[in-house]
Amino acid sequence: MSLDPSVSADPFGTEALRDSVLAAWRGSPTRFREDANAEEDLRLGGYRDRLLVELAQNASDAAGDELGTLRLSVVDGELRAANTGVPLDAAGVTALASLRASTKNGGTIGQFGVGFAAVLAVTDEPRVVSTTGAVAFSAERTRAATPELAEQRGGDVPVLRLVWPSDETDVPEGFATEVRLPLKVDAAALLADLADQAADLLLALPGLRRIEIAGQVWTREVPEVPLAGASTDSDGDVVVLHGPDSSTRWVLHRVSGELPAELVAGVETRPQWSICWAWPSDGVLTDEVLHAPTPTDERLSLPARLLATLPVEPSRRRVQPGAAVDTVLAEAAAHYPALVAKLPAVQRTALVPLPGFPLSEVDGVLRDGVLKALRTAEWLPLASGEWASPAKAKVLDAGSEELVELLEDVVPGLLDAELTLPEHAKALAALEVRRLGMREVVDALAGLGGDPDWWRRLYAELDPIAEVDSTAREELGGLPVPLADGRIVTSPRGVLLLEADQETLDLLAGVDVSGLRIAHPEAVHPLLVRLGAVEAGPVELLDSEAIREAVHRSADEVDAGMDGHDLVRAVLRLVDRSGMRPGDRPWLAELVLPDASGEWRRADELVLPDSALLDVLESDAPIGVLDKAVAEQWPRSVLTAVGVVDGFTVVVDEDPTEPDHDLADEGYWWAAAPEPPRRVVGIRDLDLVSRDAWPAALRMLAADPVAWRAVQEPDGYTGWWLSQYATLEGVPLCDWRLESAESLAGLYDVVPEVGLPEHVLVAVGVRTELDVRGDDDVRDLLRRLGDPDRAPADALVFKAHAALAEVAHLLDSGGISPPDRVRVLTGAAVAADDVVVLDLPWLLGVLPPEGVLAADGGAEALAELLALPLASEEVVGAPTTEGDEVSWHELGAVRLACDLLGVELPAGSVVVHDELTVTVDGTGHEVAWWVVDGVAHAVDTPEGLARALAWVSGRWADRHAFAALITDPTPVTLLG
Repeated sequence: MSLDPSVSADPFGTEALRDSVLAAWRGSPTRFREDANAEEDLRLGGYRDRLLVELAQNASDAAGDELGTLRLSVVDGELRAANTGVPLDAAGVTALASLRASTKNGGTIGQFGVGFAAVLAVTDEPRVVSTTGAVAFSAERTRAATPELAEQRGGDVPVLRLVWPSDETDVPEGFATEVRLPLKVDAAALLADLADQAADLLLALPGLRRIEIAGQVWTREVPEVPLAGASTDSDGDVVVLHGPDSSTRWVLHRVSGELPAELVAGVETRPQWSICWAWPSDGVLTDEVLHAPTPTDERLSLPARLLATLPVEPSRRRVQPGAAVDTVLAEAAAHYPALVAKLPAVQRTALVPLPGFPLSEVDGVLRDGVLKALRTAEWLPLASGEWASPAKAKVLDAGSEELVELLEDVVPGLLDAELTLPEHAKALAALEVRRLGMREVVDALAGLGGDPDWWRRLYAELDPIAEVDSTAREELGGLPVPLADGRIVTSPRGVLLLEADQETLDLLAGVDVSGLRIAHPEAVHPLLVRLGAVEAGPVELLDSEAIREAVHRSADEVDAGMDGHDLVRAVLRLVDRSGMRPGDRPWLAELVLPDASGEWRRADELVLPDSALLDVLESDAPIGVLDKAVAEQWPRSVLTAVGVVDGFTVVVDEDPTEPDHDLADEGYWWAAAPEPPRRVVGIRDLDLVSRDAWPAALRMLAADPVAWRAVQEPDGYTGWWLSQYATLEGVPLCDWRLESAESLAGLYDVVPEVGLPEHVLVAVGVRTELDVRGDDDVRDLLRRLGDPDRAPADALVFKAHAALAEVAHLLDSGGISPPDRVRVLTGAAVAADDVVVLDLPWLLGVLPPEGVLAADGGAEALAELLALPLASEEVVGAPTTEGDEVSWHELGAVRLACDLLGVELPAGSVVVHDELTVTVDGTGHEVAWWVVDGVAHAVDTPEGLARALAWVSGRWADRHAFAALITDPTPVTLLG
C-alpha cells in the first residue's frame, strides 16, 4: 500500500476535487470552519454509533438488483468492511468528499453520501478500495495541506473534505469494494457492538442477504412455506434471519407509493415512499424504535417493527416533521391490518397495541392510526370461518369451542372460540370488540326454534358457566326451552323435565293442557334444573297448574260435548305411576268418570261396582256406580286415589276455617263445640246409610283402619255424628247404654245384641256414663227424667240434675223448652207446676219431697233451665222456740269431730234447742236445724248439730261424717 502523493494514478479525479475545496477554503476561511464544524456535528451527533448502519446501507445500495453481502473483519488494526455489488465510481468519490451531497436524491442515506461520516467515530484515516480504484482520507494530510487554517482550530480539521488517490487494489475475492478504517478504538468491543446490530440490519435493508463479522455469519432467507397457518398474498411475506446462535422468523408486509406532487414541490425529498411492517414469530420486541429505514431515536411501543422511507433530520435521529411524514405514517397505519392478516388467526391479537402512554409523538400518531385501521379492517376470525372487523365482531365472555360452534349461526359476527381465552381479552378490549355476556346470548336466542338435541348440546356447554358464575346463572334465567308439544318457552322456570315416558307424553298430547310446560325429552339437561325447571315425575305433573285446571274443567267440558276419555287415561296413568293414596290430592275428586249408565260424574260421586258400600247405602242414595270397563282397566288403588268410593271416604283438614267439608250436619257439630275445631277428620256420606244397615256399616268402619281412626278422633266429627244419627233398631246410638253401665239404668236401655264388640259400640256413641255436652243432650236428658215410665235411681237423678246445672250456662237459652214433667225427691216424675228447686238445704224440713227437685250445687242455673222457682223464693220462716246460744268452741264433741276431719273449728256460736219449731205461712214445723240471718239454729242432736256445723264451716258434703263423729255412744250431755 502506498500513500505517496507522487502517485500519478487518479482514476476518480481526486486532484480536481481537492483543488476545488482548497480554493474555497483559501477564498473563505469561514467555509473551512463551517466544513469542520459540520463534520464535527456529524461525527459527534447524528452519525455517532451508526458505523455499521452506514456501512450496511452502502453495501445494500451497492448490491443493486442482486442481494448483497457485507463482511467485517479486523486486519492489522484496521476494521475492513467489504461488500459485493457495484464498485466505486467517480460520482461516489465526489459524494464521499461532500458533506452535503449524495449520489441519491432525497433524505435517505445514499452510497458513500453524508452517512460516510460515521467512520470518523473510529478512525481519522479512512480508505475505500474498490475494483475500479481506491481513495483515501487523512486528518494528518489535511493538516499538512492547510497549516494556517488548521492552526486556527488547534489542529482539528475536516477529514472527509480532501480526498487522495490510493494505489491499493487488493479487494477480497468476490467483493467489489472494501472500506478500510485504521482503528483508534478497541477492536474487540467494536466488533461485539457491530454484531449486536447485524440481524436488525438484514431486516431493514432488503438489498443485503448476508453479513459476516469476525467469522460470525448472519443470513436472510425467504422460506418456500412462509408461515404455517398464515394467510399470505405474495412471496417474501416471511423471512428467516439466521444468526450464529439462533434464527428468527419474521412476517413482513411491504407496500410502496408516491407522495402527492404538492408535498414534494420545492422540497429536497424523494416522492417515492416504501413501508415495511415486520413481526417476529416469537413475538418478542424490546426497546423498539422507528426504522427510517435504519434505526432512529423515535421510540415505539407497537408490537411490530416499522421500517419506512420517512424524511428525517440531518442527524437521522428524528423524523422531519411535515406533511410528508404525516402522509407516510398514515399509510403505515392503514396497511398495518395487512400485516396482521398474514399471521395465523389465533396469533393476530398479539399485534394489537394495548392501552398505554405513547413513548414518542410518532408512537402516539401510529398507535391511534393503527387501532383505527384495525377496528375497521376484516381480519378477526369468525366461528363460521369467515373474517370480520372488530367493529362488527362479538366475542363471548366465556365459553367453549363447542358453545361458539353452536352459536355461530345464531350470533352474527361471533368470533372464533380461541378468542374467548383470557390472553386475547386485552387486545379485544383495545379494539372495542363487543363482549357478550349470558344476557346477550339469551337475547340472541329469543324466538329461535331448532332441533331439541341442539338445545341440549347448548345447555351442556352453558352448564359449566352457570355452575361457577352466579351472575351468569341469573342472566340465563330467560334461556328458551323447547317443549314436547313443539312450543318454545322463554324461561326454564316452571318447566317440567319429564322422566323418559313416551306413553305419558302421547296421552297428554290428546288433552287440552296448554298451560303444561313439559320440556322436549331430547332437550333435557341438568342446567335447566339449576335455572328453575322441575324434574317432573308423575307427582310433579299431577301437581302442575295445567293438570289441576284440566281436572277442574273436566265436568264443564263433557257437558259441552267434549270427550273426556283422554284426560281420564292421562290422569289415571299419572296417579298409577305416582303411587298416590286416597286423599293425597283431594282435588282429583273433580275428575269426571263415566258411570254404569254412560253418564259422566265426579269421581267422588261414584262407587266401585263391587264395593261393599253398596250393600249399606240407601237404595235411592245420590251416588252412581263407576262404569265396569273403567273399573276393570285400572287398579282399585288408582281409582280410589282419585276419589272413587270403595268404602267410607275420610276427609281430613289440618287447618279448617269453616264447616265446608261436605260432611252431613257438619254445621251442627261446629255449633255444639265450645270452640271451633282445630282439625277436621270426618267420614263422608254417613247420612246415606240405610237405617237397617247400621250394624253392617259399623262393622265396615271398624274393619277400615283409616275410617276407624276418624271414628276415634277425640271430640271428632265422626264419633259425634254416629252417636247422634246412626241407629240400632231405629234408636240413635247415643240413646243406648252398654250392659255393663248399670249406673245409667233407668235412664238408658241396654244396646241390643248386633254382633259388635264393646269398644266399637263405645267409639260410636253407645253410653257408658252420664255425659251431657250440648243442647241435644240436655233435651234428651230432660225428656228421660220427665218420663214416668222410667225409674232411675235417686243417685242418678241427683247426678243428672247436677250435670244439667253444670252445662246450663253453655246452652242456647232460646233453644231449650222447659220440661212439663220433672223428677222430684220421691223419685217420681211429676208435673212441674208446683215444684221448686232446693237451694237452701234447711228449707227441706218444711217442704214436701214430692214438690222438691234437688241438685248438688248449681240450684240457680238449674232453676233457670227448668223455669222453676227456688225454694228460698217460696219459703219464709223463723224459729218460734227458745234456745241457748253456745260457742262452737264449747262443744267438746264438735271440737273432736273437727279435729278428726281436719276441719278448722268455726268461729261464732250456734243456738241450741231441745225442740226447734219454725213457722211458715202460719204453720209450725219441727225441724232439725235452721238458719236465720246467718245464725245457725240446731236441735241438740247429732243430726241437727252436724248439719249446722257442715253449713257454717262450708263443708256441706261432710255433714254425714260430722253426724257420725258427734254421736256419743254413752248417755252424756253434748254440752259437757
